[in-house]
Amino acid sequence: MLNKFFSISLPLLLISVSISSCGQLSEQLNPNPDFLNTPLVSEIFTADPSAHIFNDRIYIYASHDIESGGIEDDSGNHFNMIDYQVLSMNLDGSDVTVHPVGLSVDDVPWAKSKFWAPDAAYKDGTYYLYYPAKDADNIFRLGVATSDKPEGPFTPQPEPMKDSYSIDPAVYVDDDGSAYIYYGGIWGGQLQRWESGSYDENGSLKDMGIPDNPAILPRIAKLSDDMLEFAEEVKQIEILDKNGNPILTKDLDRRFFEAPWIHKHNGTYYLSYSTGDTHLLAYATGDNPYGPFTYQGVLNEPVQGWTNHHSTLKVGNQWFLFYHDTEISGKTHLRNVKFTTFKHNEDGTIDPMKTYFGNDWRF
Repeated sequence: MLNKFFSISLPLLLISVSISSCGQLSEQLNPNPDFLNTPLVSEIFTADPSAHIFNDRIYIYASHDIESGGIEDDSGNHFNMIDYQVLSMNLDGSDVTVHPVGLSVDDVPWAKSKFWAPDAAYKDGTYYLYYPAKDADNIFRLGVATSDKPEGPFTPQPEPMKDSYSIDPAVYVDDDGSAYIYYGGIWGGQLQRWESGSYDENGSLKDMGIPDNPAILPRIAKLSDDMLEFAEEVKQIEILDKNGNPILTKDLDRRFFEAPWIHKHNGTYYLSYSTGDTHLLAYATGDNPYGPFTYQGVLNEPVQGWTNHHSTLKVGNQWFLFYHDTEISGKTHLRNVKFTTFKHNEDGTIDPMKTYFGNDWRF
């Protein structure tokens, strides 16, 4: 399958880049009818892309998938990434670059394993890399590392962020300069084990198991001025249906599972997230960073592979969804980053995106 990718997709990729280098970034269309887009890079396996524009260049902070020999299970044992390598490209899609390792788990004194989905932010000449990792007690915490370059190398803080837990940090900097960190993931992300306010090592491996109760919610905290710690007590983010009722645990197509992400359009905040075991990206809207957010619909239909994790980015006058699937490897833990276009309708809604058209889901 890898040889097929190089022989068919790479020429199209070169054509796409040469056309887009004249101006606006354009998506890379795949000659394989099962897939809408081609992988951004093939040198390494990448997933969970968080895309940002720094210094007139697009930087993608992604998980670096490797084959670690872990047995596939609901705790994510088969996802055992050990470092981060930043991807970047020009605003027109040219000069796609895989940068050297920016941070390794061996560089972080408190971290033991599982460098899962990261994000990044910039303030006052410093670039911040936010990431989850398991500590010596196998509990997920959030860490932060800094650099004077967007691609790193990054220098980690010696301890995890105080009061942090779970996975999938995403940092949103609002128009007034206030920075907020969103995070959380159930199942392997352990969020369900924190519902009592402290970690329950014998807690549920999945949802809380009460179908008609409100679903577990993502978390938010405003960041301190130095971007290194929470500036306030962690809060839960309400996700409601259009009648104002909480999304329930049993509502697997709408409830939060992992991968919170925020973008803003025409004054409205869009919270998008993964539904996990139903393999959708969903979105909800609100009028402030804390919510509550009202569920609006599906953002991205299932991709090939079990996971679906994303970011959104406006480049010029066009919005893009960065996502991953398993086209190159055909293995759910060895993924590849892609991107596609989308738009907001006049009423603020987003039409569901379909990026995979085959039948080999590998769920």
